[in-house]
Amino acid sequence: MEKNPPRFLIVGPSWVGDMVLAQSLFKLLKQRHPDSRLDVLAPAWTHPLLARMPEVDEAVAAPFVHGRLDLGVRYRLGRHLRTRDYDRAIVLPNSLKSTIVPFVARARVRSGFIGEWRYGLLNDIRRLDKRKLPRTVDRFVALALSPDEELPDIPLPRLKPDTDKARATLSRLNHPLPATPVLGLCPGAEYGPAKRWPAENFAEVAKAGLAKGWEVWLFGSNKDKPETDAVQSLTQNRCFDLAGKTTLEEAIDLLSLTAAVVTNDSGLMHVAAALLRPVVALYGSSDPKHTPPMSSKATVLYLGLSCSPCFERECPLGHLNCLRQIGPERVAAALKG
Repeated sequence: MEKNPPRFLIVGPSWVGDMVLAQSLFKLLKQRHPDSRLDVLAPAWTHPLLARMPEVDEAVAAPFVHGRLDLGVRYRLGRHLRTRDYDRAIVLPNSLKSTIVPFVARARVRSGFIGEWRYGLLNDIRRLDKRKLPRTVDRFVALALSPDEELPDIPLPRLKPDTDKARATLSRLNHPLPATPVLGLCPGAEYGPAKRWPAENFAEVAKAGLAKGWEVWLFGSNKDKPETDAVQSLTQNRCFDLAGKTTLEEAIDLLSLTAAVVTNDSGLMHVAAALLRPVVALYGSSDPKHTPPMSSKATVLYLGLSCSPCFERECPLGHLNCLRQIGPERVAAALKG
């Protein structure tokens, strides 16, 4: 047992996928400091995700309006957190406003990369070497290390689902426990259309799963309803459409019941990978070298065309060939593999 276990405050990201990747940082800190306290400051809607991470002692709500400084709110929260006497704060976002709470909370060491004029607010400021740290997960973990320390073996994100709550969710939705394997499909991607494999291709994969006697479940938020509706229409409504019907916590637990998941590069892709589901991940406008699914059970399909990755929300050339040219047969082959 450490003589004086450290107290950590992590200012977390706001995207589901990035928060899953941040678990590698949490796990490393707990490996090195088993008796430490680890609090994560993050938007309330991410807290169900943090609840599935045993390393997190408390999720602290960030009551800020997206895109606004909210200086008074941040100052009051920082004052409130002073009593926790944090030894170290690690700031994962690169914005100026993300550094205000740990500064006001008087965390003794405040680590982060150079971003929007953060000198002074951070006292352990790092220059990001993108060649040395190509992946988001590498960058998160590096902030826990000394500046000259090499990256260790990175612990992989592993969410802890609650199967009893999964059963309760199915009961609420009047759906029986599956008697056959379940194929999960995640046809949405909040970032934009350039990350979405065409719905007709998802429908072909769904039809193949249904022909084998599998159930097919469609995952997503309300924003993904147009995509899941399209898949349902093309499969004569034979899938179980969960889009907009579950909380994030419920989606995590239900994804744990799947036998395989086909997904765009999205937050749910990272969730499925962290649940150790066999995943087929489709990349088009984004880069699998930057944010890959962190699992040996994941297969990435990526064409690497000359125009990709463009990181745009919509295809700037109007053809979306980076995803359209990945045929359903390639996904079927990956699922068999």
